[in-house]
Amino acid sequence: MSQDPRTPLNVTALRRALDGLYARVEHVETTGSTNSDLVAMAQQGAPAWTVLLAEHQTQGRGRMGRRYEAPTGAQLTLSLLLRPPQEAVQRLGLMPLATGLALVDALPADSGVAVKWPNDLIIESRKLCGILAEAVSLSDPAVVIGLGLNTSLRREELPVPHATSLELEGIEYERNDLAAKVLKALHHRLHQWQDNDPSMLDDYRAHCATIGTEVRVILPGDRELLGTAVGVSDGGQLLVDTGDEVQELSAGDVFHLRAQSGGYTATEGGTR
Repeated sequence: MSQDPRTPLNVTALRRALDGLYARVEHVETTGSTNSDLVAMAQQGAPAWTVLLAEHQTQGRGRMGRRYEAPTGAQLTLSLLLRPPQEAVQRLGLMPLATGLALVDALPADSGVAVKWPNDLIIESRKLCGILAEAVSLSDPAVVIGLGLNTSLRREELPVPHATSLELEGIEYERNDLAAKVLKALHHRLHQWQDNDPSMLDDYRAHCATIGTEVRVILPGDRELLGTAVGVSDGGQLLVDTGDEVQELSAGDVFHLRAQSGGYTATEGGTR
């Protein structure tokens, strides 16, 4: 790990490390939202495989409209623009899954990092990263996907009790090297998604901590579902066996349950 893990990225070195994989690599010190900025850039004609990185984001957005902010340099914060083929539009739900899998690829294999359906990056029940996809256009397909990977957040800086960071988990990294690894992995996995490569989902299932776990799912309308997560469909839906039937879920707050005397207790989770 570098002596100062919050040192700003060296964008010149990062562009060199990426060796032409990306059409544009842009970097700002501070912005409201990298996703919002890149949506605007897309509307102005930015090419596919444009990436925007920021040291500080003041109006970060999560799923369900949740807001978050981290100290300057405490996350790897970026958004990426894709212009996928028209036939990929029906598979947009798989794009965040491919993104979560890319982050697993980019981190050490022995770190204990996994994905919790659909795209939370976790170590046990602790969340390392938020991911948000936004469609710019579906007629002439353009999609922005953003992420904030917690790198050097300290315990007193965590936005919620079940969050964590690479530093808190003892996972060593150097910011420029980490950014390059993440962007290379994203390039690979999102190309697999665009090309409808089935090996992407096979790899996702292999790294999905939700499969085989007892879960509680809060569905739209505040309905609750209890069961065992038995798989992820080819469309990216979570398959939950309630004992009476296997239900296919496209959305919901998913909580992993762990056994304890007298029943189960929930570990915090996210939504799709």
